[in-house]
Amino acid sequence: MNNFRDSDAAQEKFVRYYRKYRNSPMKVLLGFYTGQYHKFLISCFFYLVKHSPALFSPLLIANVINGVLAGGEEAKRTILLNAGIWLALLAIHLPANYMYAMYRSRVTRGTEAGLRSALVRKLQELSIPYHTRMQSGRLQSKIIRDVEAIETLSSQLFNNVLNIVMNLIITIGLTAVKNRVILVFFLLVAPVASLTVIAFRRRIGKVNRDFRLEMEETSARVMEMVEMVPVTRAHALEQVENERMARQLMETAEKGYRLDILQSNFGAAGWVVFQVFQALCLIFSGFMALSGRILVGDITFYQTSFTTVVNQFTALINLLPLITKGLESVTSVGEVLSSDDVEQNEGKETIKDLKGEFEFRNVGYSYPGTSDPVLRDINLKVRRGEIVAVVGESGSGKTTMMNLLVGFMAPEHGELLIDGKDMKTVDLKSYRRYLSVVPQMPLLFTGTLRDNIAYGLENASTEQILAAVRAANLESLIEKLPQGLDSMLEEHGANLSGGQRQRIAIARALIRDPKVIILDEATSALDVVSEKEIQNALAHLVKDRTTFVVAHRLSTIKNADRIVVLDRGRIAEEGSYEELMEREGLFYHMESLQMNISRDEAGAS
Repeated sequence: MNNFRDSDAAQEKFVRYYRKYRNSPMKVLLGFYTGQYHKFLISCFFYLVKHSPALFSPLLIANVINGVLAGGEEAKRTILLNAGIWLALLAIHLPANYMYAMYRSRVTRGTEAGLRSALVRKLQELSIPYHTRMQSGRLQSKIIRDVEAIETLSSQLFNNVLNIVMNLIITIGLTAVKNRVILVFFLLVAPVASLTVIAFRRRIGKVNRDFRLEMEETSARVMEMVEMVPVTRAHALEQVENERMARQLMETAEKGYRLDILQSNFGAAGWVVFQVFQALCLIFSGFMALSGRILVGDITFYQTSFTTVVNQFTALINLLPLITKGLESVTSVGEVLSSDDVEQNEGKETIKDLKGEFEFRNVGYSYPGTSDPVLRDINLKVRRGEIVAVVGESGSGKTTMMNLLVGFMAPEHGELLIDGKDMKTVDLKSYRRYLSVVPQMPLLFTGTLRDNIAYGLENASTEQILAAVRAANLESLIEKLPQGLDSMLEEHGANLSGGQRQRIAIARALIRDPKVIILDEATSALDVVSEKEIQNALAHLVKDRTTFVVAHRLSTIKNADRIVVLDRGRIAEEGSYEELMEREGLFYHMESLQMNISRDEAGAS
């Protein structure tokens, strides 16, 4: 498996062959195994050895029968010799089977792991807009279901297909040595098999493609359903959700049913045709024995040999649906691995130190497929260590502006400068090392609290973690947890409150000692007391750091050096809290409305 531990090499190899042979998935798959064919050939050799008892048994049995019919001392020697050969072949079956399985599994399982690693690496490279467009359930289906189909195809293709060919060569070769007339009869099976495949191939390919797409859609719907369970339960919509999923599952089942029926008919048609030929072979060899042209024992040999030929062609035909499914999965995975919608950092300037000065110059941005810009003519200079709050109604462009700052997307118009350098010329990976982001929805993974806070920082000390814990007001949570920092969190931190999850995300950002902090409504899930405590902590921690704050609660940004008010993608106002309140403009009316709502809520309570 060593050849596939390097996911970079695996990805480059697959992408190279996919782009070269995009319209021929079989060539893509064969190219992916370049350099490993010898292992498959060795595997096939041991397969031949382990199956030699079955391959040669018809000939050995025929020899014994003919010997018995001949009688005499020569018959005894014939019986013992052929029985001895059979036992010897059986003796080497187990070691040959071990060698066969070892070589086959090392290549196919190693390739499977390498392909999944390449997909995971590619998903980390693909742009955020790509992930936004592509449902996570579809990507999961490609990583799990499609790669499994490719591994199954590889195993069948490089072993069973080659083994089928070897079986045919040996069986037909032995037949050719004994009787060429019967050999001609055997060879009539090939064109019949070809006609059967041609009749079903195109239809199976189309139905299998429809089923794959439906399975991806189902996977995406299931993930959405799981994420929506709290909302569904809260609004007593279980029945509505059950019916929605039932319709989707029934549609998937219907397409799966069509595929099953087609594959079943395909297999049955091939089996019936070959059984007819097998009956004809029995009649043909029987009459040849009656006429004295072959020995009686040879009937067993020819009938068994023809059964082997028929079984090999049947196996080959039955592989067609599996091969079609696997090649469709090669195309599906190739579409992801070869996507050019990636962040390009090669050859760009590496950031070795960041001051934290930013400038928007006539920046505009529109999401793909939309004509209405989210941001228009944004001009803004941010000094080093400045705290800038960005506010505005929903849809005004606040989150898009933060995504531009992180580098998730690039301006369509204008320039965004980092320390005087155009962001498009900068290696964004090196830039983000000086950046910490606390998103609106905190993202936690299954693991310890310590792991979640120190995510990606293997050398983070307990003292550093505890400092971040104190800054994020998490001390009370640590005291309540049975194992403190080493307590396990459930999936997405389900065993914590929203405020606790948000504070863990804040601690994760602070432990990195960033030069730039982006707080995208990071305190929206906190209660008033916790929010006040964190605001006080942040007031000390943001010193000498450039900080961008997105907030709906306008009272929380009074200490910002500047407040930028967005309205329909444009900067409507800009200034300190006091300055904006004195102007009695858009910000004043927004703040007044929130204050009135707070008074009404306080009065109602």
